[in-house]
Amino acid sequence: MKTDWTTDVKGAGQYAEVNGINLYYETHGAGRPLILLHGGLGSGEMFGPVLPVLAERHQVITVDLQGHGRTADIDRPIDVGLMAGDIAALIDHLELASPDVVGYSLGGGVALQTAAQYPAKVRRLVAVSANIRPDAIYPEMRAQQGQVSAAAAEFMKDTPMYQLYQRVAPRPEDFPRLLTKIGESMSKDYDFTEVVRGLKVPTLIVAGDADMAPPSHYVEVFKLLDGGLRDGGWMGEGRPKGGHALAILPGVTHYNIFSSPLFAAVTLAFLG
Repeated sequence: MKTDWTTDVKGAGQYAEVNGINLYYETHGAGRPLILLHGGLGSGEMFGPVLPVLAERHQVITVDLQGHGRTADIDRPIDVGLMAGDIAALIDHLELASPDVVGYSLGGGVALQTAAQYPAKVRRLVAVSANIRPDAIYPEMRAQQGQVSAAAAEFMKDTPMYQLYQRVAPRPEDFPRLLTKIGESMSKDYDFTEVVRGLKVPTLIVAGDADMAPPSHYVEVFKLLDGGLRDGGWMGEGRPKGGHALAILPGVTHYNIFSSPLFAAVTLAFLG
């Protein structure tokens, strides 16, 4: 992947001391607050192409998750449940009143767990390209994930993930350590079926039509939210209880969905 993750979009960057981690975040725009969470090995800068669009209608708070971007790692696994606690603590720290939470890939898992564990703190959830079981991912991608470790650092020097990390990380030498922790995280078995089934927050499931898992997986997730089980009806009376929705975006992959205007459009429509 040769995507350029550099961006001219710059918000007001600050740090918040939460849960023993010095969490970096930036604030863009004004309006109802929206917390935006990046994917693995990325940072809030990933969203540069769509940030101006989102910030036209929201106060967008991009967060660099544990060990990513400008947030230094701590002695703790990379775990979506633990990082959800960081986001909940950040919401309290910033005194935000029920922000919307939008996350992509790893950030989608964190967003999902934040809404599940702290439903009173979240108004609406958008989970983008976030699978709920590892066996949903295509086998060849699972094999690639199994090779992510410190040993891969040398081979990643031409990637946007490595170049971004070297440019912004407090400790650039920690990149191999991050790879090891990400690899360990991806190697664990998990099943968020019951977590999704129990969501009380209106949720939009978003995926690309050529994502890391097939569209059928995201339809399966939607079904757990009472979606795709019946005709919606002339007046929408058959739509999912709870206000949930599904969007499969055409012509995008796991590796460009986070910068797609379609992602911004469906997110704004759902949050609006």
